[in-house]
Amino acid sequence: MEILNLIDTFSEFREQKNIDRSTMMRVIEDVFRSTLVKLYGSADNYDIIINPDRGDFEIWHNRVVVADDALEDPNVEITLTAARKIEEDYEIGEEVSNEFKFEDVGRRAILALRQNLAAKIQEIEKEHMFNKYKERVGEVITAEVYQVWKKEILLIDDEGTELILPRTEQIPGDFFHKSDTVKAVVVRVEYKNGNPQVVLSRTSEVFVERLFEMEVPEIFDGLITIKNIVRIPGERAKVAVESYDDRIDPVGACVGMKGSRIRGIVRELRNENIDVINFTNNTQLYITRALTPAKITRIKLDEENKTAEVYLPVDQVSMAIGRNGANIKLAGLLTEYEIDVYRDDVEDEEDVNLEEFKDEIDEWVLSTLKSIGCDTAKSVLELTPEELIARTDLEVETIQEVLRVLNSEFE
Repeated sequence: MEILNLIDTFSEFREQKNIDRSTMMRVIEDVFRSTLVKLYGSADNYDIIINPDRGDFEIWHNRVVVADDALEDPNVEITLTAARKIEEDYEIGEEVSNEFKFEDVGRRAILALRQNLAAKIQEIEKEHMFNKYKERVGEVITAEVYQVWKKEILLIDDEGTELILPRTEQIPGDFFHKSDTVKAVVVRVEYKNGNPQVVLSRTSEVFVERLFEMEVPEIFDGLITIKNIVRIPGERAKVAVESYDDRIDPVGACVGMKGSRIRGIVRELRNENIDVINFTNNTQLYITRALTPAKITRIKLDEENKTAEVYLPVDQVSMAIGRNGANIKLAGLLTEYEIDVYRDDVEDEEDVNLEEFKDEIDEWVLSTLKSIGCDTAKSVLELTPEELIARTDLEVETIQEVLRVLNSEFE
């Protein structure tokens, strides 16, 4: 019988559609009950018993026995004569329960019931998919290319779910064929024309962050924190990292021995150049590091307007700006300062390189001064003691001793 075809795939629904037992039974019962309401106006007097394990069901029709000439509603009442055909000892006022045969209502009703059931199952599938991927936003997944279109790529995950990778979310240089394996991050899940759509991205900063978590155990374990990421997809990225453990070098841990850790990330990002720098609250030092690999002579900050004038040797200017302005643009995004670059071509023959003072000043102090762009004695003396303390984090006594030594050189 056709109605049996409707039920004999309960187990398949549960296995393939990710529908749990209680949800499946509720859906099937709701479909049967709504069909009965359409046929008879009410389903309150029907008991629906579903056995998903055996793949069968029973529907019992409950009616009250009335006299043969008192029948008003055949859905809730049954004549005494009809009741005694079911069981001879029924009396008026008693309740009769007999099995309802859906096959008796006709082929059209069964077809409508089947379509209703299919629609309900599809609705649950959509809801399940939406909720599942809503929880996975920000997670990197691997999927297979199913179809390549002009504006987007359709991918399929391990469970057969369709995913979308728009052209705008692809790295310049990405080129995929059918059956290729693609790694991307889930950026959003939305309903489009009534259907849930999972959108992936390879240009998101979150994608870079997740790749670092996958390649660098210290980041995954929380020993190193990624403070900020800015990037021009396929061209250059800057990643600011910080370690709360003084024994861990965050930059070294991210790069790995001979670049072993970062090499895989660069390859996945289509050879995108990645600058990993130490995060610091010292703005001038942060800007200096952000403009890596250029070497800075000095910086003038306007903290109120969030602007910075950066002075560099002539041969370092183009390096600070970078190809198509990428380096200075990313440095500005990373530090949240508007950076202007100037050539520092004023040379002072009387100036003295800091290396000349290594007999009087500890090398680690000299290295700290160089890290903020002060390579000569006069470049240090141009700054106030307060500025030096703020930029280097050196002790007051150390700064005073440095200034004393440097000033004595010019006296």
